[in-house]
Amino acid sequence: MASTAAGGAGAPASPARDTRGSVTGTRTVVAAGFLLPALVLLGALVVYPIGYSLYRSLLDASGHRFAGLDNYVTVFTDSSILKAVENNVIWVVVAPVAATALGLVFAVLTERVRWGTAFKLVVFMPMAISMLAAGIIFRLVYEQDPARGVANAVWVGVHDTFAESSGYPGAHPLPVHPLKAGGGGSFVTKAPVHAGTPVRLPLVGVPPRTMPSDATPARAAAPEPGEVTGTAWLDFTLGGGGKPDVIDPGERGLRGLTVQAVKGGRVVATAKAAADGTFTLPRAADGAVLSLPAANFREPYNGVEWLGPRLVTPAIIGSYLWMWAGFAMVLIAAGLAGMPRELLEAARVDGAGEWQVFRRITVPLLAPVLGVVLVTLMINVLKIFDLVYIIAPGSSQDDANVLALQLYRSSFGTDADLGVGSAIAILLLLLVVPVVLVNIRRMRREKRR
Repeated sequence: MASTAAGGAGAPASPARDTRGSVTGTRTVVAAGFLLPALVLLGALVVYPIGYSLYRSLLDASGHRFAGLDNYVTVFTDSSILKAVENNVIWVVVAPVAATALGLVFAVLTERVRWGTAFKLVVFMPMAISMLAAGIIFRLVYEQDPARGVANAVWVGVHDTFAESSGYPGAHPLPVHPLKAGGGGSFVTKAPVHAGTPVRLPLVGVPPRTMPSDATPARAAAPEPGEVTGTAWLDFTLGGGGKPDVIDPGERGLRGLTVQAVKGGRVVATAKAAADGTFTLPRAADGAVLSLPAANFREPYNGVEWLGPRLVTPAIIGSYLWMWAGFAMVLIAAGLAGMPRELLEAARVDGAGEWQVFRRITVPLLAPVLGVVLVTLMINVLKIFDLVYIIAPGSSQDDANVLALQLYRSSFGTDADLGVGSAIAILLLLLVVPVVLVNIRRMRREKRR
């Protein structure tokens, strides 16, 4: 009894039960209370729209009759929707990779220059511009007219540097002139020419504003023994009053016009008209027919049709790169800043070249950051809409079509069908989900590290 009493007295007293609830339970209730508004918004703005879109995709255009999978059959058989899918594939494959590569190059190179920060600021600045504004900017950049479109202004300038452009597009003779059509856009004299007898080569159809600025008043060529001389001029007098086939006061020479002497189908001599329109051909031109080649009259080179059916998608991708290469550069530059420099220096000490250091050390160490940039841009281009809608003209919009644009056109266009539009929305969701899941797995893997 004593030992039992002693044992009982020495045994620890059991703790009193807390009737206020566990701390864990309290935290769960508090957490649920804080999460409830977010969950309500998530359900209202994400879950409900997805569910309703799935339901609506099973109904017909009116929304009153069950259509089953008919809308999905339309999605995978309609040519315009299939073109949108094809373009989306091009976007997903090309745009994120190109933007990431440009960002990587910019981030690595700007580390080696003193003005790297200013360069990063300039490259990142387009991110501050909305897609709508960027679309308007590049719609102007890609204008066909070189006088308005920057891209074609540069392209035409480079082209004309290496290829001489025509000086007098649209020029032609009058029926009373001593010239006639020679085929292929050229003009020839109606009769052979002879040394010592000046030749007149009048043309019309050249707007005075397009005449060369250094063209001077036309002058009748003087006869030269043993040589064929002549004058090529614009037979047009401002204000009227001039006579055809006569060099009237104020009429200017066609400077630079190419004149060829042709005998037996072969060019035997060539000359170019001076500023006053006069030209001289050697004795070999005696008895030849003079020809004005078609190259004198061809239309000027007007550049590339950037927004035509063939190039519209690459052109729009170019505008996307202008906006998003800065985003990739900033993230990659942040990864470079945290890279252990001793590894790079050790590789250089061991004799590795800069390309080897970049390929075998820099890129592998930046792989997680590159993955973040690539996946983010892939999600972004899957829902691209603004740039395509603004930049692509109506004549090329079908060729530049993407799923987000087709979703808008099918849902709110001329022949609106909300059933097909909802089916496209579900297809777009299914395309985005795998990329999102890959991103979630990558984030969990990084967290475990």
